[in-house]
Amino acid sequence: MTQTTVRNINTLSKAIEEHNYRYYILAQPSIEDREYDRLMQELIDLETKNPHLIQPNSPTQRVSGEPTKDFSTVTHSEPMLSLDNSYSESDIEAFHRRVTQSVNPGRVSYMAELKIDGVALSLIYKNSTLIQAVTRGNGTQGDDITTNARTIRSIPLKLHKPNINCEVRGEVYMEQGDFIKINDLRKKASQPIFANPRNSTAGSLKLQNPAVVSERKLRFFSYSLIEKNSNLSHQSEHLNRLLSLGLPVNPNRCLCKSLNEVFKFYQGFSETRASLPYEIDGIVLKVNNITQQSLLGHTAKSPRWAMAYKFASYQVRTKLINIELQVGRTGTITPVAILDPVKLAGSTISRASLHNADEIQRKDIRLKDTILLEKGGDVIPKVVSVISTQRPKDTEAYQFPTTCPVCSHSLVRDEDEAAIRCENPRCAAQLKRRIEHFSARGAMDIDGLGPAVVKQLVDLSLVQDVGDLYSLGIEKICSLDRIAIKSAEKLSSAILASRAQPFDRVLFALGVRHIGSTVARTLSRKFRSIENLKSASLNELESTPEIGPKIAESLYTTLKDKSMITLIEKLKTAGLQTQLSHDTTNSNKENLLIFNGKNVVLTGSLEKIERSKAKTFIEQLGGNVRSSVSTKTDLVVFGQKPGSKLKKAGELKIDTCDETQFLTILTEAGLEL
Repeated sequence: MTQTTVRNINTLSKAIEEHNYRYYILAQPSIEDREYDRLMQELIDLETKNPHLIQPNSPTQRVSGEPTKDFSTVTHSEPMLSLDNSYSESDIEAFHRRVTQSVNPGRVSYMAELKIDGVALSLIYKNSTLIQAVTRGNGTQGDDITTNARTIRSIPLKLHKPNINCEVRGEVYMEQGDFIKINDLRKKASQPIFANPRNSTAGSLKLQNPAVVSERKLRFFSYSLIEKNSNLSHQSEHLNRLLSLGLPVNPNRCLCKSLNEVFKFYQGFSETRASLPYEIDGIVLKVNNITQQSLLGHTAKSPRWAMAYKFASYQVRTKLINIELQVGRTGTITPVAILDPVKLAGSTISRASLHNADEIQRKDIRLKDTILLEKGGDVIPKVVSVISTQRPKDTEAYQFPTTCPVCSHSLVRDEDEAAIRCENPRCAAQLKRRIEHFSARGAMDIDGLGPAVVKQLVDLSLVQDVGDLYSLGIEKICSLDRIAIKSAEKLSSAILASRAQPFDRVLFALGVRHIGSTVARTLSRKFRSIENLKSASLNELESTPEIGPKIAESLYTTLKDKSMITLIEKLKTAGLQTQLSHDTTNSNKENLLIFNGKNVVLTGSLEKIERSKAKTFIEQLGGNVRSSVSTKTDLVVFGQKPGSKLKKAGELKIDTCDETQFLTILTEAGLEL
């Protein structure tokens, strides 16, 4: 029976991987999705009944990895260099001249490939089995995301040829259709939408749960092969070799024997790129001959034998229907162009920021104008200019309003700023933005308090300021539209839990102009309480490192405002942390800032304390949490499976401590864990 089961499992696994290869790599599916799902379910059932027969490379194991708390840093065997960019034929001609001056000019050809707008990835195969996947990072070191990479079905877990040891480099990307579906789901769940497929791809690769990564349907194209003792002499041969190993290679490529052929290839895809299922931002030219590549060499940043020939930004014409004014949390008025919807770079654009009144005046933007629209970096839509030849005769120069569009309060403009602001602290629009800022991650981190809920709370006058959030009962929350009892209980719990956030978070959450999270942390460490900050002179504030005159004046003025004084008292009454959690009268004062000025790196899995909490404690004790180990690092705190950061700390003779020792330090410093 066991032999039969083993045989059936092996047969199913091979069949599924073959179908994966045909679907994701060859783009030639041989069975219907329903049949594929049936085969996968049959394999799952067999492995569930026989867990001892599950192989690491089974198709079912692509999403079986444990959530990753920390991505270890890996040094690349060879640097993953970036490419020099070009936007013009003259640049490409200059590149060609440099190449031909260094090698035989009569025998230079180029492999032209599409430049996928994705995330670079290195795959390490040992004995034909995928053992590691590493992001580009800074080019020298990247993050180990092997577990997440295994979920990408176009990345083979096993190569088609035996006993292969190699490194494969390529690009992870997301197709436009999948990107749209993900954003649709996020909209329905009231989650922030992704700006573009590349951002979505980058964010997905760093998710801690591989099961979620799998749902994102990422894909992979390979373009480079590093294999010892290889006798391959041309880039074109490398691409064919990758295909023979079962790796996906973009079929849209061309061996160009002249610049005319290069320009023809470029122009063709410049005109048709919108029809591709994935985003590209240009083509990549590589000297085809590997020996010539070696002769040309590379700079510290880029190979001399390759060049990215990028497309110009997408541009379209459309009509300006209206200009709406948005009010931010500090009262800043931002004009937004309402456009006749137009297709641009794969998405429909109906709005674009006009930034400020000066920008409107400089470009002479008027209602009913025909404007030229582009996506900056193919991401953010922006108004480039007005097509003055198509301007209607009855248009007039746009007059920026003098009163707030929400509360009708007079608008003001500081002499040294472009921004025009509403200074009414009771403006409903400002209040909504302040609550959203107050509850955001990095501030009070109140999950469930999204824009839709905030709008109702303000419109129904249930909240007059952020302090009122803490007097909201479940009954009031349940009165909101589309809020059931369970959701109300969850939101109420999140609000109450936020009272434990440290003082620097509370200070940042108050939304004082120019006070970001880093400045808030600096101020909390020096002054240690909101009362000390309120009583501080302007000179005392200005003398604080990182605090300039503008920040100091903003903070000083705001903390003297009656409404802010009232709000602070309300937050103190609600139980929020308005001072550092340590007792400054504690006899053990030398421990209060035990990490003062020190750079601390956390690595490995911490089992007894959450990483976010560990970071907060380090910052409360005066330290700075850094992501990488360098000569400026003072201490490395390590947990289980610490990876290369701990090794590097040893090489640099940097102090280290394990999780148990770290917790002892925190306890001795008077912190309650």
